[in-house]
Amino acid sequence: MIDLNFLDHVAIRAVDMEKSAKWYENTLGLKRYTFKEWGAFPIFLMSGKCGVAIFPADASSPSIGKEYKGAKIDHFAFNVDRKNFDKAKNRYEDLGLEYNIQHHVFFDSIYTLDPDGHTVELTTIMVKEDDFYK
Repeated sequence: MIDLNFLDHVAIRAVDMEKSAKWYENTLGLKRYTFKEWGAFPIFLMSGKCGVAIFPADASSPSIGKEYKGAKIDHFAFNVDRKNFDKAKNRYEDLGLEYNIQHHVFFDSIYTLDPDGHTVELTTIMVKEDDFYK
């Protein structure tokens, strides 16, 4: 059995890579990492050891729409503590972002959309970790 520790990164495709990168830097405070060995992409943005890798989207492809549930990223989640969950709510309000909060028994989650319509979830555990991670 493989034990995974945390989300390392999620790869997304963006119509405007720079716009998306700036959104992740400004909204979530992710730090941009560039590596000459990789060339122009991906743009890698991290907080600690987890983050987002942004690749270019084919802007000429027809849109599959938000309701499409096939092979695309539905959402991705970063784990945060309660203090940072509350900070995110305040940050989203300051930025005028639409968001919603959902209670998932063991976790509270706050959801918003990035510039390309990807759902970004921040989740915080509401019970003792040993009661969930057994």
